[in-house]
Amino acid sequence: MKAPKDKRTKAYKDWKANFDKENTTGLGDVVESITKATGIKKIVDTVFDKAGKDCGCDKRKEKLNKIRMRFSAVRCMTKEQYDWMTEFNELNPPTIDRNQIKEIRNIYLQIFARDIGRPSCCVEPYINDINRIYETYQN
Repeated sequence: MKAPKDKRTKAYKDWKANFDKENTTGLGDVVESITKATGIKKIVDTVFDKAGKDCGCDKRKEKLNKIRMRFSAVRCMTKEQYDWMTEFNELNPPTIDRNQIKEIRNIYLQIFARDIGRPSCCVEPYINDINRIYETYQN
C-alpha cells in the first residue's frame, strides 16, 4: 500500500522541523543563568581564578545542554479576556457552568497555546494558571 502524499507546505515543514529546537532551552543554560543571578558564578570564578584552575563550568554546561527543556510561550491576555476574568473572579461561584468552562478553555488555549481538552469540572488548575497572568496585569 502506497503512503499518502504529504500535502503540507514547505514553509510549514521547515517550521515544524525547527519548532522543538526553537522552543527548548538547554539545562546548562538554565543552570548558568541561575548561578549568575544568585552570584554563585562570580564566587566560583574568583576562587578558581586565584587557584589557577578551571572550574569545569563550561564542560558541565555543554553536557547539561544536551538535556533540552521545553518552555511554552505565554501570550498576552486580551482586554476582553481580562474583563471577563475580572467579572468571573468577582463572582467566585461555588459551581461553574458550561459556558464559563468553555471561556476558561478558550482563554487558556490563547494564552498558553495548549488545549486543555474537554474538562468537566476540574478547571481549577487552569483558572489558577490564568489568574497568575491576570494578576500581572493588575500590578
